Amino acid sequence: MNRKLVTGTGLIIALALFLTVNIIANQGLTSLRLDLTENKLYTLSAGSKNILKQLNEPITVRLYYSAKEFANIPQLLNYGKRVRDMLEEYAAAGDGKVKLLVIDPEPFSEAEDEAVSYGVRPVPLSASGEQGYLGVVATNATDDVQALPLLSPDREDALEYELTKMVYALAHPKKRVIGVISTLPVIAPPPDPMTGRQRAQDWTSFVLLKELYDIKEMTPDTTTIDKSIDTLVVVHPKSLPAATLYAIDQFVLKGGKAMIFVDPLAEQDQAQPDPERPGVPPKLDSDLEPLFAKWGIKLTPEKVVGDPTVAVRVTFRTQRGPQEVEYLPWLQLQGASLNHEDFITNELNSVNIGTAGSLEALPDSKMKIVPLLETDTTGGLIDRDSIIFVRNPAGLLDNFKSDGKKHVIAMRVSGNATTAFPEGRPKSEDQKAAGADAEFVTSSKAPINVIVVADTDILADRFWVRFNTFGDMRQPEPFGNNGDFLINAIDTLGGNDDLISLRSRGQYTRPFKVVQSIQREAEAQFRDRQKALQDKLSETEKKLASLQGEHSGKELILTPEQKTELETFRQEQVKTRKELRAVQHELDANIEGLGTRLKFLNTALVPLVISVLAIAVSLVTGRARRRA
Repeated sequence: MNRKLVTGTGLIIALALFLTVNIIANQGLTSLRLDLTENKLYTLSAGSKNILKQLNEPITVRLYYSAKEFANIPQLLNYGKRVRDMLEEYAAAGDGKVKLLVIDPEPFSEAEDEAVSYGVRPVPLSASGEQGYLGVVATNATDDVQALPLLSPDREDALEYELTKMVYALAHPKKRVIGVISTLPVIAPPPDPMTGRQRAQDWTSFVLLKELYDIKEMTPDTTTIDKSIDTLVVVHPKSLPAATLYAIDQFVLKGGKAMIFVDPLAEQDQAQPDPERPGVPPKLDSDLEPLFAKWGIKLTPEKVVGDPTVAVRVTFRTQRGPQEVEYLPWLQLQGASLNHEDFITNELNSVNIGTAGSLEALPDSKMKIVPLLETDTTGGLIDRDSIIFVRNPAGLLDNFKSDGKKHVIAMRVSGNATTAFPEGRPKSEDQKAAGADAEFVTSSKAPINVIVVADTDILADRFWVRFNTFGDMRQPEPFGNNGDFLINAIDTLGGNDDLISLRSRGQYTRPFKVVQSIQREAEAQFRDRQKALQDKLSETEKKLASLQGEHSGKELILTPEQKTELETFRQEQVKTRKELRAVQHELDANIEGLGTRLKFLNTALVPLVISVLAIAVSLVTGRARRRA
């Protein structure tokens, strides 16, 4: 048989098989995906998949992505592709309930008008007015709209959380109800019935809550919590009756989310000393010890956290006049003191607290505890009474000793818990026995989700916002992220365990560490040479000034010595500039050489190795055949 004919037939069959496999794969295997990234960056979390599976109505997701306009901006172009890939994962996991539309809103097109009408914000690309779009808009069957107007590569680690939250909001469009129990006036009382005037203002942090949620205020002696409430905010639970504690206990065990603010020393508490007990300070502390014990945590009693490295500087008057000093109980938490892995705090810059307490896990606790706000190891604990009676803040600093431990001021607590009232509803004063409760539970059916903060002053206006009056408007100007902390916490609790389970994803862009090292070394050398040139220039100018002796009008008359010095400087300047160019050229050459080596390793080495192996196998096989 003609070997050429056989070989040609084999090539045709191989080509046909190759095309057939590709066609079948494109048509039938589009839903199959393999994520080989280190942190599974393109794999949806279990929480996102659960929310998508529970969709009862279709959701349309529009990605406005100006791919053509971003062609010369690799960062935005590549980020837009990754957003598209992520949304394709949502469409695949949505089981037909998520429809994805990728739209390129070209300038002056109807698509651009549509994007603008949805609130998608343009990205300026040039000084000539060119702009592009990178935003997501989602709608449900009843035309409710949720939008991410402008996606930033800097927030890529939160992309899945933002997209899933958007889908969840469309699937549950009803406004969430937030219950509030507080012994502090966080919500102002109604206007005076006689004059109609407002006697006080809501705390700004709760003004923000009212803008986003339906707020249901309850008295501190409430005995029931309405089933419409999905998240409960408890502020300064001072001396709450047992019936109220029982209501909170059951609410949490039955799946309700809660955010608890306790305090060893609440500065906003206006309680007055008991005249019959002179010298005894009023009760300004609060705790939920019976419930905390069942949640596996405790608040260190009668102690306030101090930290000189993050303490706020205050001015106080002394006999020698005003003096500034770090006031240990007032802290400005930044950087590593904020948990950058949790969505509550990962985008915050500064949170201010005042006379806060220290939270810790009990020794036998089995709960999962995630610190949100904490001090560094330079912090320590201060006796509460010493703060109440101190007159000189410098005295606190003089007597302070760090204990070398981090002190947690806010934490997220989750896990299975049991009731603090094993005998059921506690009896009231006019009852002889505990009241019957048909819905009483002794333990949680699912892990509880609670956020505990050992400070109530974190919510007070004086610690994070100041006001300016413009006309008749009272305009807040925040100087801290305290309000954002509250909103983020309520938002992430979200009424859904799947949404709470989402965390920051890993890095999508991985730096070229070798290249950066080469750049840093060369740039350091470049800066050293540049500084040497500047120093030499400064020295020469001083010599010129000292040698100058005569002026003619505005013209500078140079002596032979000055001319010689100037010529020497010019020669040195030219020489140094050549050296600077050589350093820069060497930098570019090193980077280009590294790039060439990487390209060779990625594009040529592997095929070359495969070819060598193929040739070796062919030779061995050929010899075996000839021997046979």
